[in-house]
Amino acid sequence: MGNSDGSVLVDRFGRHVTYLRISVTDRCDFRCVYCMAEEMTFVPRKEILTLEEIALVCRAFVELGVNKIRLTGGEPLIRGNIQSLVSNLSQLPDLKELSLTSNGSQLSQLATPLFQAGLNRINISLDTLKPEKFKEITRTGNLDKVLKGIEAAKNVGFNKLKLNSVILKGRNDDEILDLAEFAVKNGHDLTFIEEMPVGFIDEHERDKCFISSEEIRERLSSLYELSASSENSGGPARYYYAKGENIRFGFISPHSDNFCSSCNRVRVTAEGQLLLCLGNEHSIDLKSIVRRHPGDIKVLKKAIIEAMSLKPERHYFNHEEEPKIVRFMNATGG
Repeated sequence: MGNSDGSVLVDRFGRHVTYLRISVTDRCDFRCVYCMAEEMTFVPRKEILTLEEIALVCRAFVELGVNKIRLTGGEPLIRGNIQSLVSNLSQLPDLKELSLTSNGSQLSQLATPLFQAGLNRINISLDTLKPEKFKEITRTGNLDKVLKGIEAAKNVGFNKLKLNSVILKGRNDDEILDLAEFAVKNGHDLTFIEEMPVGFIDEHERDKCFISSEEIRERLSSLYELSASSENSGGPARYYYAKGENIRFGFISPHSDNFCSSCNRVRVTAEGQLLLCLGNEHSIDLKSIVRRHPGDIKVLKKAIIEAMSLKPERHYFNHEEEPKIVRFMNATGG
């Protein structure tokens, strides 16, 4: 991969960082029970990176060898003028894939402008197909609006939309097969995610709601003949094909099947904190560097290169313990 200065981001364990997940806002129009508290205090807007600062950070990473960027939140589509950022980033010459994770609530209006701006892929969260349960899990969401958003994204030309489902035992694990059939029927890939033990929540007990990827796979096997795929999307998901169907089932297993040995990604929060690991607090403050040295990409790149030495070998999640990471997923960036 060509870089302007020949630098490559490699951590102490020889892993090459080629994937950046960057949050454009900590705000969201949902209040999903596994992601945040019902009454949230959000970061003052002046503390959030501007779109210009986000674009500079992304450019620095791409010039250092990152070839995949995912825009996250909160809900990235409630960030004003998000399509201008997409347009800017899609023109970075060495970027192979620009994707976005969304709750789908704004897609009916924004699918077309995002596609025209150069967005390559969209991941959409969908944890249930029952309207009342959807309202219960998201606290504020409308399932019909999300389903229309998924349809709008498909119709405008986004190929292989990916649905993400966080499965909680006793909450939505009875819909594993329904969600799978919905994905198969509509031609969408579907990834099942074990709940991340990040941020303190009091809406449910995580240890009692935990269900492993293996158990989900067993349930799917009652309906589909699954075979493991060697494909890698550049993220933590392990993929399986369903015989006779043109979709993949993915599994993200932060508890039961640690994916750290091949970790190729870092995160930047909406406040500009570079997180070297989802399950640890190792971080550096890129916002202070960007604001002390406006527009100086060399200083920024130097700081990013030096930060690689902080990337830990692995995270340690235990669904039976209180989380050691107190920041919520909306602050971390999905």
